Amino acid sequence: MFAEFLQYMLSGITVGSIYALAGLGFAIIYNASHVINFAQGEFIMIGGMASSVLVAAGLPLWAAVILAVLLTMLVGLALEIFAIAPARDADVVTIIIITIGASIFLRGVAQLVWGKSPRSLPAFSGEEPINLFGAALARQSLWVIGVSLLLILLLGWFFNRTLFGKAMLATSYNRLAAQLMGIGVNKVLTLSFGMSAVLGAVGGIIVTPITFTSYEAGIMLGLKGFSAAVLGGLGNGAGAVAGGLLVGIAEALGAGYISSAYKDAFAFVIILFVLFFMPNGLFGKRSTERV
Repeated sequence: MFAEFLQYMLSGITVGSIYALAGLGFAIIYNASHVINFAQGEFIMIGGMASSVLVAAGLPLWAAVILAVLLTMLVGLALEIFAIAPARDADVVTIIIITIGASIFLRGVAQLVWGKSPRSLPAFSGEEPINLFGAALARQSLWVIGVSLLLILLLGWFFNRTLFGKAMLATSYNRLAAQLMGIGVNKVLTLSFGMSAVLGAVGGIIVTPITFTSYEAGIMLGLKGFSAAVLGGLGNGAGAVAGGLLVGIAEALGAGYISSAYKDAFAFVIILFVLFFMPNGLFGKRSTERV
């Protein structure tokens, strides 16, 4: 029984790490602009698809990873510059609709360029699983967990120790005050899209050896990432990480002990339950309005 439970937990933490990265991508953009970027899942898809295609073309894995991350970052920057920036004065709902349209567009382009066939990457350090108290831990899972943890720590350092990171935090707290203090809020928004694209690309690359990828893989991963961000408290980075892990673990335990047929439903049921009692998420702060 313990080995079975441990197996589900390891699986949940692995997939939850990807949801956490996706949730962080949502949080970064939301903090900078109060916009929910529903193209975040496509960043994950592009990273996985581009790296797998480049490896299949004969490039070394490290070179394919770098090029895939750069390509995804350029896509994120282009999305902000050519789609979001021209509509910067529009209401939030309009911009959200633009990101949904961008998601559909990117999915269509990926289908035309890379086709419909699922693609994969070789495991970074071999296929032989590690036996852990009777549970089988895939070596690639260690890459997923380790790289995700490293990125989370790097983001923490960036926001707390660098000038640009503090500028992004200032913009998230009070955009007008940050602008009056000389912070280029437009540059902050552009950088936020680039950073979220990089997070998505890395998440897509490290999970592809486990789950495969395709032109439509970003749909569900993006929704799970959004679920993680909402569950933890939209705009709360630490909450997005915790929410991602909770969603992943709940999904794995539900699929293991109840039914795998409802695997994708468990996360959303939990979110509805939490938001019914805690509309700001588990770690979100109650908003107050000064009259």
